[in-house]
Amino acid sequence: MKKLYFLLFCFVLFQINCKATVGDTTLVQAHSDIWLNYYNNFDTTVNFPDGSKSYRKIYMVFTLGKYVCPGNPQYCGDWDYTIQTFLMPKTGDTVELGRLISPYANSGNASTPASWKKRYIYDVTDYYPLLKDSATVRILYSGYSGGFTANVKFIFVEGTPMRNVLRVDKIYRSSHNYGDPNNSIENLTVPVVKTAPAGTQAAALSFTVTGHGADDNGCSEFCSKYYQVLLNNVQIAQKDIWRANCGLNQLYPQSGTWVYDRGNWCPGDKVETFHHDLPGVTSNSNYIVDVDFENYTKTGSGTPSYTVTAAVFYYDTMNRGLDADLLDVIAPNKFEGYFRENALCGQPTIKVKNNGSQTINSITFGYGLLNDAVNTFTWNGTLNSKEETVISLPEPWSLRMASGDTSLKYFDAKILMVNGQNDEDHSNNTIIVPFKSAPKWPVQIVVRLATNLATVGAVSETSWKILDLNGNVVAQRNNLAPSTAYEDTVTLGPSCYKLVVEDLGCDGLYWWANTAQGSGSFSVRSLLSFATFPLAGYFSRDFGCGFSQYFTTDFPTDIHSIFNANMEAAIEASPNPARNNVTIQVSGVSIEDGMISVVNAFGQVVKEEKCNSTRQNINIENLPSGAYTVVFQNSKGKLQSKLMIVR
Repeated sequence: MKKLYFLLFCFVLFQINCKATVGDTTLVQAHSDIWLNYYNNFDTTVNFPDGSKSYRKIYMVFTLGKYVCPGNPQYCGDWDYTIQTFLMPKTGDTVELGRLISPYANSGNASTPASWKKRYIYDVTDYYPLLKDSATVRILYSGYSGGFTANVKFIFVEGTPMRNVLRVDKIYRSSHNYGDPNNSIENLTVPVVKTAPAGTQAAALSFTVTGHGADDNGCSEFCSKYYQVLLNNVQIAQKDIWRANCGLNQLYPQSGTWVYDRGNWCPGDKVETFHHDLPGVTSNSNYIVDVDFENYTKTGSGTPSYTVTAAVFYYDTMNRGLDADLLDVIAPNKFEGYFRENALCGQPTIKVKNNGSQTINSITFGYGLLNDAVNTFTWNGTLNSKEETVISLPEPWSLRMASGDTSLKYFDAKILMVNGQNDEDHSNNTIIVPFKSAPKWPVQIVVRLATNLATVGAVSETSWKILDLNGNVVAQRNNLAPSTAYEDTVTLGPSCYKLVVEDLGCDGLYWWANTAQGSGSFSVRSLLSFATFPLAGYFSRDFGCGFSQYFTTDFPTDIHSIFNANMEAAIEASPNPARNNVTIQVSGVSIEDGMISVVNAFGQVVKEEKCNSTRQNINIENLPSGAYTVVFQNSKGKLQSKLMIVR
């Protein structure tokens, strides 16, 4: 075991989200870039902490990588295989800590070259009763060819957890045929009788299930079925076993059928584990838990099956009354698990959880670029105990100013107040993440879309739109004809924008498995140049359900040329930043019946005054803090200058 200061640990070793911590962070290395070369169990013995300390969070980081295929078998790394990670403690049940499905990742794929790696991060805090002392960690690789490497690390973050786990009971662990009239899957998920340990205040069932195989109906991989949870013979939950968004996979494109929706999994992604509260299970109570699958009889050939693991967790009381946990920064973030949400300009998005027993009605955040000015925002709403929510923060000006800079930067987010008072636990209130900024484009761009043959009705599946910071559509092309090229010149104000390209067929403008749809193309360039801009999510037409590109625009740097090419013309706002009043100085032009406008970041004129003097004072005390543009215009042209208003 190796102890590291957690922020240093995040920056140097993982470059993933970094949280402040009460004490040390302990790193436990399990598998170290082993080759997953064939269907097998890959075991390693690890020495976890001895259980004498309390840990706020425990993470398992599974890094999937590649090795150069030796040529035998031929299809090395080219298939979607189930990869399960199990914990086998000295005492207690064997439990599954996490499951993922390998991507279609052959050597010719641009998104998964030989150097490719992807991190899958699992919160395994609730397994702490078993993550102690010596144990075996097993990777079950259900693949019939090699090509992948596996690296497994555990991160123990000292502090107080949301609630203590008293015990973990395994309920199910097996794979079983589905729809077999002679051997029902209900023989696997039989009713289980358990007794809660002393001190139990709450209990929950953890259930992981993936569908595999395909009969004539596509079951279980390509059909949507459900399961039901019964507690003491009474149904308490029903859940569909289905992932309906594989075409929006964060890892794309892949070389196989990655866009097809499946039985609770997508190639190259983590498998979601479902959690169901077990009401009424408390200290020393006896109960019966059961899982029933939707009735089904398979048709034709093929062998449908489900792979299932389940466990029950028994919890003590909540350790905090008022505790907001800043779980993650979704954007801006360089983490590959949030590829589609980045690189961001505009409104940062964060994920927050209520770790306390009290309802949270407001949270005040501080945020911005690391070591830069701090922006504050208060969210108001209702966040009940143990609930999570995603919150959008107003755009920080520092993020806009970073646009176009290709260097690595860091975004800092903090929880400052909860319900108008100090949070009880400050150790989970800060996150620092690395990020790359959005590109900067000119105000006049040319958007070109050549549709393919695919249609919904008689209309092309593909369309595009540009959204401003408020989500308003400022330009778009939709309801298009198939196999037709469209070219649009778009003029934008100085702001942050989001370009969204959508494909209703979820197979992009070209996909190898549907060559009948033909091929289309999409590009964006400057009005003054034929060189196209790089589009991070485009991947040469193979983008599934679509992709997004954030970008900023600004006025031309040579703003004087707008005013009749008079290079002596200038406009200046002072003071800058300004608070209540600003003086506008215009020089190098003849003032005659001009107009001064103050324009906000959305391109809206928020203040306007006539101007017949080279120096004019403007009252701005009613305008909120933010970035603005001051524009002077008359019959001969216009000048503009940036202005910051601070309160």
